[in-house]
Amino acid sequence: MMHRNLILTCLAPAVALAGCAGTKNRGIESVHQPVVGRSDYQLDLGAPGGRLAAGEQQRLTGWLTGLHAGYGDRVAVDDPAGRNPEARDAVSSVVAGFGLLLADETPPSAAPVQPGTVRVVVSRMRADVPHCNDWSRDSSVDYEQNTSSFYGCAVNGNLAAMAANPQDLVHGAGNSRGSDPMIVYKSIDLYRKAAPSGGGGTTVKAESAGGK
Repeated sequence: MMHRNLILTCLAPAVALAGCAGTKNRGIESVHQPVVGRSDYQLDLGAPGGRLAAGEQQRLTGWLTGLHAGYGDRVAVDDPAGRNPEARDAVSSVVAGFGLLLADETPPSAAPVQPGTVRVVVSRMRADVPHCNDWSRDSSVDYEQNTSSFYGCAVNGNLAAMAANPQDLVHGAGNSRGSDPMIVYKSIDLYRKAAPSGGGGTTVKAESAGGK
């Protein structure tokens, strides 16, 4: 019996130390934060004489469709010499069909653009929280008063997933687009002028096909 108690006594510090291993969250601000990365996709289009060659607009449309291009993507035309304005306009019209505008600046490319071609570059930002879910720490006694190793994964993971434009997590959206106070006023004015709900004032009634 004494031998067994001795073994348990020796193992007790090891068990306590096991609870101290793993990711340490020493404060309220979690170590698990969203990380924003960027991926660049490139497509070279033939543009002899400064105009897109036949079929290149259709090829660009198919490429953008395959990439599921949409809000948050940044599309630019790499034309260092600026000799293909008509090709740029043609690319712009295709990109507009996806609800996007051409960016003014183009990210650097590893290979130069060949003469008679223009390069379309789609830059896509992605935000995620690395190393989550993190269960590296157990619920043993922690004398350093760390929060759990999973702390921050859920909240910051949802924040990264909800950001329509992950770049806003780095620089913020700012106020470059301005604001229209009339938009806010309209919604408040409609609410104030609506009849009480008991009188059907705030009930949306679907009209029949005949308009009755």
